Amino acid sequence: MELSHRFSRLALVLVGVLVVTGCRKPRGADVQVDGSSTVFPITEAVAEKLRDEQPDIRVTVAKSGTGGGMKKFGKGEIDICDASREMKSGEADVCTANGIKYDKFMVAYDGIAVCVNPQNDWCQTLTVDQLKQLFSLDSPINTWKDLNEEWPDEEIKLYGPGADSGTYDSFNEQVLGKDTKVRTGYTQSEEDNLLVNGIAQEKYALGYFGFAYYVENSDRLTVLSVDPGDGNPVKPTMETIRDKSYTPLSRPLYIYVSLDSFKQPKVQEFVKFYLDNAAELSKKVGYVPVADEIGEENQAKFNALTGEGSGEAEEAAAEPNA
Repeated sequence: MELSHRFSRLALVLVGVLVVTGCRKPRGADVQVDGSSTVFPITEAVAEKLRDEQPDIRVTVAKSGTGGGMKKFGKGEIDICDASREMKSGEADVCTANGIKYDKFMVAYDGIAVCVNPQNDWCQTLTVDQLKQLFSLDSPINTWKDLNEEWPDEEIKLYGPGADSGTYDSFNEQVLGKDTKVRTGYTQSEEDNLLVNGIAQEKYALGYFGFAYYVENSDRLTVLSVDPGDGNPVKPTMETIRDKSYTPLSRPLYIYVSLDSFKQPKVQEFVKFYLDNAAELSKKVGYVPVADEIGEENQAKFNALTGEGSGEAEEAAAEPNA
């Protein structure tokens, strides 16, 4: 994969440095992005391509998780928040309290991949109900045999995103439901490569993270099919994620843009470049491009925000928290 080596880089990618004064936040670049580790590979790829084509626009990209990014975004500390889920009501309230107006763009689709070690030759599929049993608080499931009498009587070593991760929120909402408390005591991290390495090194491990991290490490991991409960298990692929047959673990990915920051020409140019290149670059790093109609909606919204659109375009760009 053309951009494969980039997943193992540092969580903070610095593409040049520019000190800007007179801003509401300390600035080390023209555009500051933080948030979802799932969206990070796309944003990193966009920033690097922009650096090659427009080196005068300097971008920092970090990945502290969707929740971590939203905390900074709500305080006006960053220009853009990568998000693998929609903004929560409490996060929107913080933005409102701090005078942060924003808009969002859907930039790709992703699936949450449930993976095991390649030495695991007994489990190819799990049902959503089994996943719920496995990750619920006070779960009686500790060994593979607890899930299936025919499987090894060995402890399942669990790995998953940390609580600041949008992937954590999405998985828990879709699998556990809103009223189910989450299991504790297993390895959690917003750093997906740590989860990948843990599963790759432990025969009896199981964990989950964004599909792109499986694609990047498919020679080190086995991805499971997920049965939503109808007896028809589906494995995550580009096709099953886009057509949503990989259910319930397919989801859209977003960037949230501060409208105050958007007034700055270089932030505006970065967003334009992102939307123009998201389809190509998301596919290169293992995600699924948005449908054409979503791309058209993004462009209409962008045009309205820049004053280039009117009528229907202006309606498409209505500020969600204005």
